[in-house]
Amino acid sequence: MSTVAVIDYGMGNLHSVAKALEHVSGDHRVLVTSDAAEINAAERVVLPGVGAMRDCMAELRARGLDAVVHRVVAERRPLLGVCVGMQAMLQHSAENEGVECLGIFEGTVEPFPQDLTDPVSGARLKVPHMGWNQVTQTMPHPMWEKIPQDARFYFVHSYYAQPASPEPIAASTIYGFPFASALAKDAVFAVQFHPEKSQHDGLQLYANFVAWDGQI
Repeated sequence: MSTVAVIDYGMGNLHSVAKALEHVSGDHRVLVTSDAAEINAAERVVLPGVGAMRDCMAELRARGLDAVVHRVVAERRPLLGVCVGMQAMLQHSAENEGVECLGIFEGTVEPFPQDLTDPVSGARLKVPHMGWNQVTQTMPHPMWEKIPQDARFYFVHSYYAQPASPEPIAASTIYGFPFASALAKDAVFAVQFHPEKSQHDGLQLYANFVAWDGQI
């Protein structure tokens, strides 16, 4: 029986992520853990996250889990980042007056401007970006299996990923302007939205992760 480890570093909607993974896991074991040995033994790893980036990175580092995440990346075991877990994979976040992050992807995390407007209607858009929005796939990937183009997923965020180049952008979403809503590199896949809150297509994405061997 293979294991999917959900990293518990004191931040994130771990219960709902784990329940969604269990729903689609079949014979796979889903383990919520902060134990480095258990994470290092898992075939697949999920890095979830909600809350302030300063607190997320501080907890990861205090528990030594930043090094564990880098080991998962180096060993090319499938790794899925969700919401702040995705943002933590960039190099630097502007949140909390600046936070150094994991640096798995080159680029930064930037705030949505407070004067954000709809590019078509000109209507003022609220920050945080909260609710359902289209996700436009920009590269073929096993994680998009059985998920239609422009499927709608559920977002809650005030900051967005701005990669240094377009190469890792696996999907984009428009909220005032296009931003990267999914990133991919080697055996790493990360999404800004919450699959566990996104009904059928969200469960399909988790099912794809459980089935993914890390190859593209």
